[in-house]
Amino acid sequence: MAYKTPLLMDDLSMERKTFQIIGSFKAGRSWERFTKEVSSNNEKNAAEKLYSLIGSEHGLKRNLIRIESIEVENE
Repeated sequence: MAYKTPLLMDDLSMERKTFQIIGSFKAGRSWERFTKEVSSNNEKNAAEKLYSLIGSEHGLKRNLIRIESIEVENE
């Protein structure tokens, strides 16, 4: 059985934000542009989530996904 670290109260109180990520991914011989909205605690986790989503949807590895910008959406 794997050991799980306990959640800290700071982890639960972190505010989730919506990030708009603009970039491109390799589609055949060309690069396809995308704009995606991702909900996350911070910019780094938003990028990780995007790699996971695009990679699983299109069967791509991370080196075939390029992120051009990550911005917090105004709510």
